[in-house]
Amino acid sequence: MLICPCHRLLQVTLAAAALLRQKRSAVLVSSRPSPRPRSQAPGSLKCFLGVLKMEMTEMTGMSLKRGCLAMEDDDSAAPAEETKKQKVSECCLTKRQDGLQNDCLPNRENVPGPPEPVSAKRGKMTSDDQLEEEEEEEEDGLSEEGEEEEEAESFADMMKHGLTELDVGITKFVSSHQGFSGILKERYSDFVVHEIGKDGQISHLDDLSVPVDDEDPSEDVFTVLTAEEKQQLEELQLFKNKETSVAIEVIEDTKEKRTIIHQAIKSLFPGLETKTEDREGRKYIVAYHAAGKKALANPRKHSWPKSRGSYCHFVLYKENKDTMDAINVLSKYLRVKPNIFSYMGTKDKRAITVQEIAVLKITAQRLAHLNKCLMNFKLGNFSYQKNPLKLGELQGNHFTVVLRNITGTDDQVQQAMNSLKEIGFINYYGMQRFGTTAVPTYQVGRAILQNSWTEVMDLILKPRSGAEKGYLVKCREEWAKTKDPAAALRKLPVKRCVEGQLLRGLSKYGMKNIVSAFGIIPRNNRLMYIHSYQSYVWNNMVSKRIEDYGLKPVPGDLVLKGATATYIEEEDVDNYSIHDVVMPLPGFDVIYPKHKISEAYREMLTADNLDIDNMRHKIRDYSLSGAYRKIIIRPQNVSWEVVAYDDPKIPLFNTDVDNLEGKPPPVFASEGKYRALKMDFSLPPSTYATMAIREVLKMDTSIKNQTQMNTTWLR
Repeated sequence: MLICPCHRLLQVTLAAAALLRQKRSAVLVSSRPSPRPRSQAPGSLKCFLGVLKMEMTEMTGMSLKRGCLAMEDDDSAAPAEETKKQKVSECCLTKRQDGLQNDCLPNRENVPGPPEPVSAKRGKMTSDDQLEEEEEEEEDGLSEEGEEEEEAESFADMMKHGLTELDVGITKFVSSHQGFSGILKERYSDFVVHEIGKDGQISHLDDLSVPVDDEDPSEDVFTVLTAEEKQQLEELQLFKNKETSVAIEVIEDTKEKRTIIHQAIKSLFPGLETKTEDREGRKYIVAYHAAGKKALANPRKHSWPKSRGSYCHFVLYKENKDTMDAINVLSKYLRVKPNIFSYMGTKDKRAITVQEIAVLKITAQRLAHLNKCLMNFKLGNFSYQKNPLKLGELQGNHFTVVLRNITGTDDQVQQAMNSLKEIGFINYYGMQRFGTTAVPTYQVGRAILQNSWTEVMDLILKPRSGAEKGYLVKCREEWAKTKDPAAALRKLPVKRCVEGQLLRGLSKYGMKNIVSAFGIIPRNNRLMYIHSYQSYVWNNMVSKRIEDYGLKPVPGDLVLKGATATYIEEEDVDNYSIHDVVMPLPGFDVIYPKHKISEAYREMLTADNLDIDNMRHKIRDYSLSGAYRKIIIRPQNVSWEVVAYDDPKIPLFNTDVDNLEGKPPPVFASEGKYRALKMDFSLPPSTYATMAIREVLKMDTSIKNQTQMNTTWLR
């Protein structure tokens, strides 16, 4: 008898709950148990909970009954994974808990940003300074003690909250075929994204070699320093102590040895300079700060060959990490600021993705060395270029997706994929645009546009149901109880989240200056909220447009001529197809259709206390100019095949790394226990692959719907 994934998840969850009850019973035996460090947690329980978290993560996308799509398109749906720290291979492990074995492993202590210059007085620090320093000191991936217990018990309950597609205006399909069920992202390796660059070429990782450059230092720079010396140099580099220099004795006093030590310090620790000194008949290399704290963000100019482009471009292959998380990991291991990296677009977390990255004045040699140290990352296809990359420069993304355990017949699959290829899908903004908790991001955006700043603060900080980490829940509870931003902030071990940044702003500027407090949040994150509201309006209006007028262009629809929107006139209708029609995102620099959908826009914004004729905001950042978006997208390079397999864990196609390692492609039997649909297609930027797959399967992609269907099925 086959065991369905949902039943497996239930078994694992019940076992975890029983084990947790046993643990708590044991704890009650002692009336005053002493706190136990996390590292001393019972091995069997900790191991089991780790397995549980992986099981839950793997089963977030699970096979469901007709009417629901097993899908997770962003990292917020997998809270258990967010607490995992970056794994490091054996080459980077040290015997000392706080030491450094080589260039790969950053200090396990928290890494603060540079404080005030050395010449300034260091004894006094304002509360604002402390908050800023605390933010710098936090470590990505930090989870609070006991969080495994909480997640094991509340995972299923948390996932029942949130939005359905109906809540955000996703209601229509364009195809007439009968839908069927399948599992998407049962394994993150079932969803592979390759970036399509500005030259139209699909990015692949197929070359790990390093460009030959006589001016590069030797490989010895990565091993010449001891772990203790690296520890001291890193503390000096990051202003973590009061020392002004670090002296390293040259045991084998040769010019070659001294040169390697000089190169190692300058290469591995941006911001430090070196000199050679004689002390009591012994030679020392002395490292010291030359450019001050700005050196971390601006690598030294004089050490970079003038003939070489300032930017090293490379292809980044990553597994189960979003782009910003990956950049943060790379910047920590390279000991540089994340802002010296650039890229053309962000990629999903729960996937394997391949994209181009550029970094300022870091050698290909040094980047390639990370391949020996980091798991779930691979860097290659290095080249030196004059310019960085810019957001939006990409032409799109190519997707390779496996839907496992499909129920559709070969004929149903054929109809669905032919429809996707020939007609396409409605270009809805996907569910991840709107968040996973009971407070959708578009509500915050609407409050910003209404200039209702108290409501903005309340919506971001108030307690809510949904998938959230334990420390965020405690932070919200503290805020609701005390309205004290400093007290709520203390509940957050990770302060880079939006909630932590807003609380830091409220501590700094006070409760009566919410606008300035909110402004501490990075601009892109702030704009995410109002863009979410625009997406919410657009989804609803497109659904109404298709309901009222179907899949043919009508007089009054909008099309683009170059970058300018124009109306379709009665006599021109036959010159266009539905694939030419665009709809506006609301703003002050767009026009609206010349039919009843225009009035629908006005009614929707009026109901939200917004003036469609005045989308300029008192604060310029929040003024919406608007944009145009095609209502139907037809994917390019569409291909597919149905394959049979017996083992649900086997990979069904090779990744770039598999090909680099020479692994043979999988061989499929003519028959098997399960059938899978493997599909390939390319999409332009800012379109959602989940919406394309929704059209194929005819399923609701929301996490809430998945959870409800799972619960019903398990009964």
